[in-house]
Formats: sequence, C-alpha cells, structure tokens
Amino acid sequence: MQTIQVKDKMFRMSMPECEIKQQVCRVAKEINRDFSGQCPVFLAVLNGSFVFAADLLREVTLPCEVSFVKLSSYEGVSSTGQVNEILGLNVDVTGRPVIIVEDIVETGDTMAYMLEMLKSKHPSSVDICALLLKPECLQVEMNVRYRCFDIPNDFIVGYGLDYDGFGRNLKDIYSIVK
Repeated sequence: MQTIQVKDKMFRMSMPECEIKQQVCRVAKEINRDFSGQCPVFLAVLNGSFVFAADLLREVTLPCEVSFVKLSSYEGVSSTGQVNEILGLNVDVTGRPVIIVEDIVETGDTMAYMLEMLKSKHPSSVDICALLLKPECLQVEMNVRYRCFDIPNDFIVGYGLDYDGFGRNLKDIYSIVK
C-alpha cells in the first residue's frame, strides 16, 4: 500500500480516486432520480466538501442552485465539539428541497447545527449527502440519506479532507498510520 507524509504524520492509501468517482456517480444518479422535476438547493459545507461537491454536481442533471456555508469544528486531528459558523447561508430556500453536501459526518454535531439552522428558513425538505460517514462515531441520531462510503473511526486526508490545512489536493483518500 502506498504511504505518504502530510506534515508530521504518515498516511496509507485507503480509497483510490477511481473508487471514489464510482460512488460519487452512484449517489448523483440517486439524487437525479429522487429529485426529478424539482430544483434543489445544494449547500456545500466548506472547506472539506469542495472537491466532493464539484464532482457530485457535475453529475447532477437537475436544474439546481449551489451555495456554500463554512462551519468549523476541528483543530488538528480532532473535533472541538463546538460548531462555529464562519460563512452563512446566502440563498432563499423557502419551499425548496435542500441537499447539504458534506465531506464527512463523524459525530453529527455539524449536521445537527445545520439542520436546526435550516428549520427557520422553511425549506420543503432537507437531506444530507456525505462523501463519508463514520457510523460508530455518531453522537446525534440522523439520517444521512445519500453517502458514498461508511468508514471506521480513522483520521483521513485527501479528496478535500485535510490535516491541519494540508492534503486537500490529494486525489485519493488516505488513512492515518498509527
């Protein structure tokens, strides 16, 4: 297995780009089917989801709108447990389906924050679309309707995910070597 160094940590490849792209296409087809005849708003959560969101949206054939929100809950390799809003919602979602595009759902705190924030905006529906889900780490019950992979509780980097700001540009996903 290929290993790389990002800053002071070693990572081994766990998901090659070709497998990621296959799952992104599968999820986009599900969204195209489920939202046929509708015009959803995709809310991409920055910074981590930008690569996933770009690839996903190139496969979505529906009329849609894309907006970005920036939330933060990480320092280094661990969650702080507190979600901070840095860049807020800037599109009217009243009466429209919303699909939150997230790189990884771990504890669920960020998604719980987003879901609560969106309630006051009166969308017709809200669904979560995640590249990765860590089911064993969820601390909040939620339905991640669209997801590419369920993964174990490993720290990962690549395909938009970072370690202390580095590694987002890697085409594959790597797991930390312990």
